[in-house]
Parts: sequence; structure tokens; C-alpha cells
Amino acid sequence: MPISPSQFAINPLQWVATDDGWINPGLAPALPDRLARIAAAGFTAIQSEVPSGSSVAEYAHALESAGIRPGPGYIGMPWEEQSADRAQYLERAKVLAANNVELGNELLFLAMGMQRDAPRVAHPAVGHDHNPTRLEQVRDYLAEAAEIITAEGAVAALHPHIGTWVETADDARFVLDTVDEKILKFGPDAGHFAWTGIDPALIIAEYRTRVAGIHIKDYRLDVALRSRTEDIDYRSTVRAGIWTEPGAGDADIPGILAAAGDDFTGWVVVEVDRGTTEAPEDSVDLCGRWFTSHFGLENASR
Repeated sequence: MPISPSQFAINPLQWVATDDGWINPGLAPALPDRLARIAAAGFTAIQSEVPSGSSVAEYAHALESAGIRPGPGYIGMPWEEQSADRAQYLERAKVLAANNVELGNELLFLAMGMQRDAPRVAHPAVGHDHNPTRLEQVRDYLAEAAEIITAEGAVAALHPHIGTWVETADDARFVLDTVDEKILKFGPDAGHFAWTGIDPALIIAEYRTRVAGIHIKDYRLDVALRSRTEDIDYRSTVRAGIWTEPGAGDADIPGILAAAGDDFTGWVVVEVDRGTTEAPEDSVDLCGRWFTSHFGLENASR
């Protein structure tokens, strides 16, 4: 069965991308303006994130008023060496999971948090400073978060991310193979895996029955290769233009989606971490044109 337009959402990071290759949520336009532009671009769902100072009900009303459905959520779990210092992030995972369940979308992508001064931000995409003992601790941390998310009635999906302690295919396999599938699904980001030098379709196919959602973006493989071989840091690689809108780079997006199988019913989140256009909204529009040209428009409920 082909992927339905109703399976797509957008996470419009273009609006929060900074000049130095990072993100700043404070740059985002007012929520009604964002939602209106997303709807005009042809998307019917957005990655869910209840704004600070707003209730879940208020956020849900804003989405409904704009004709936008709540998409999957996202939880980044910053790493602290002392377990006591990680407790606050586990509590936040509980709150975010409850929020998404109340919104009506149970899926949350679960990633390690990316910190500006992290070793793998300085040396991305190569599994820098691999430490089996630390990876076991990280696995336990993510498993605990997944248990909390599951207890709230939500679904956690492992989301490996460049610059974190779960970055490479080997990192992902270790976590997936040692945490019960009942509490942890798989939510890969095709672009981040491509940055590490692998074909993302291969690991998606490997864990096909466990994939609950996929982040897709387009990318430039020459920039990714240069990052790995010349040890170029995360922010410099982003500024060099590794990311681009779908259809404008080297990604085999049809092949990536096909790797999830004909019976894939999960979410597909279109996410461009930094757009190629001067105005972020123009990048959102380009994403919408790709989406509507390949999948059409559909006022579907999910």
C-alpha cells in the first residue's frame, strides 16, 4: 500500500536555524503565523510541541483553527555523567509524553540531546570517542525514558542524531538490540544516517518491522564526506550546506520510504534543519511543493 499524504507532517526547523549552524527556538514566528504558512504550503500536520506558557488545550485549539493536525512529538535527552542530574530530563519526558497523548498522537521520537560543546559536535558522524561502558549507560537512560513514555500511553521511537552518543548505525543497533521492542520502536532520521556514510535505506530495511516513523530531509553527500574525512565540526558542516529541501539533493527519498515496506503505516516528518533560501518561509514552501507534487493534497483525519 503506498504511503498516504495523511502520514506526513513537517517540523519547520528552518525558522529556528541560526547563522552559526545551530538552532534558536526564540527565532520562530508566532504560532498562528507558522501554522498558516504550513497549511498554505500543503501540509496538514506538524511536529507537536506545546509552547511554553500554553496549555495542551490551547495548543490543540490553535492547530484545529489552522486546519493542522498534531504530528509526532520529539524528546531530546541531554547527557549528564551523574544519574541524579538526569532525573529532570526523565521527568520532562513524562510531561511531553502526556502532552502528546492528550493531543491524540502517541508517537514521540526519542533522541539523546545535542549539546553545543559535546565531543561529537566537534567531531561529528564518525562515532568519535566510542566507549562501550558509556554506551551501556546511555542505553539504560534511554530505556528508562522509554518505559516512562510507554507508561503514559505513548510510543517511544529511538532517533539517532549526529553529535550525540547515539549517532552511528552501530550505536543504534546496540540500543535497539538490547532494549525490548515493546517499549522502544525505531524512528530514524535518514539525513543523519547519511551523514555518517551509510545508506539510510539499509538500516531502515534491517529494522523495518520496528519503524514507527521516519524523518526525511535532503542532503549533499559531498559535504557529508568532507565533514567525515576532514574532521569538520557540526556547525561548520551545516553552514557549508549539508542540508537542502527534499528533491534538491542526493537523497533517494523514494528508496528510503520504500525500505520501510509496503505495510508501513507510521509517520513521515519532513524536516530541513537549515534551509537553502534566504527567507525560512520560502524553504517551507519548497518542502510543500515537493510534498504536494509527490503525494498530493488530502484533507485526511488520522
